Amino acid sequence: IYKARQQLEEDHYGLESVKKRVLEYLAVLKLKEDLKGPILCLLGPPGVGKTSLGKSIVNALGRKFHRISLGGVRDEAEIRGHRRTYIGAMPGLIAQGLRRVGVKNPVFLLVGHLSNHGDPSAALLEVLDPEHNTFNDHYLNVPLDLSKVLFIATANQVDTIPPPLLDRMELITVPGYTFDEKINIAQRHLLPKQIINHGLSVGDVKISDKLLLKIASGYTREAGVRSLEREIASVCRAKAVEYADAKYKDELDGYTGEITEEEVEKILGVTKFDNEVAERTARPGVITGLAWSASGSGGILFIEATQMAGKGNLQLTGKLGDVIKESANIALSWVRAHAFQLGITTSETESKFFFQRDIHIHFPAGAVGKDGPSAGVALTTALVSLFTDRRVPPTTAMTGEITLRGQVLPC
Repeated sequence: IYKARQQLEEDHYGLESVKKRVLEYLAVLKLKEDLKGPILCLLGPPGVGKTSLGKSIVNALGRKFHRISLGGVRDEAEIRGHRRTYIGAMPGLIAQGLRRVGVKNPVFLLVGHLSNHGDPSAALLEVLDPEHNTFNDHYLNVPLDLSKVLFIATANQVDTIPPPLLDRMELITVPGYTFDEKINIAQRHLLPKQIINHGLSVGDVKISDKLLLKIASGYTREAGVRSLEREIASVCRAKAVEYADAKYKDELDGYTGEITEEEVEKILGVTKFDNEVAERTARPGVITGLAWSASGSGGILFIEATQMAGKGNLQLTGKLGDVIKESANIALSWVRAHAFQLGITTSETESKFFFQRDIHIHFPAGAVGKDGPSAGVALTTALVSLFTDRRVPPTTAMTGEITLRGQVLPC
């Protein structure tokens, strides 16, 4: 366990809850000395280190390792094996893996998309079921003992995993990294790796934490560090050209490995992403909301509401999905129902206030699709802010679904 802890700390920065769970899992394996237990499934967005976590577990255990990619598996026979009556029949991926490693207690890392497409999920169900000790390969036609094999699976999204398969696995969520963690990962792992990959020595390229933050925030938008590594590689290539040129001209004394801000912009170009900082001057009807993207990274977005003379119509813009449109209608209904208590209307204006004006709600960045229930409370606050002419602090971001009773629910 000490060795495993050292290995995980050496290979990965952060991810404390994940490391804790992996060490618990390994400690139980050590004490029980059998592998009947939950199959681990590392779940998280691309580039956060799921596969490398699996490899760290393998290194800590000191076992043989085999990687099975499920990305292109569309047929049950690819896992179970083909019957020998067919032309081109072959054993399945599990039997081939056992043959390749040559031991009965390897670690199999199932990488790729565990999904509902095709028939493989039924075969995987039998392979991953801890109650089944044997697996029958159609080509060999003899039962294979899988009781000593340790299976670790990786997945990007939980929605695509069939429920029976999900039931047999224990999900360990590998979250995205904060900018502070990305800088540490870059300095410890990514930068030294890319410097050596480009034929330089550690110390020939130096990037300050400030510039790494600029690269991470201005040139990448992701939960993991894959794009960050690509951008660091671009910087290393540019310095490799400079170093090779200086070496050829015998002018290495004039070479400096320190990267400046001007060099970063020259190498990587203009920043691709603007940091959407909340507006400094708060305005009635403008609220800061929280957004989640498919890449696994989060961010903030603004919700803008305005009113004009009209007949009580509600207009929504910003490439919105059905759920978010329903949230806007719920928010307006709740505000109308509580207009008197909120001080928006008086007893004289209550009957006609909402029928004398149109309301327009807009989510900026109209080219980016937005959907989900998490904008309810922000929409309600935007409408109340608009009608009462009160400003909401721009440093307060909000998320959560709202009900017609005014209950705020978690997203």
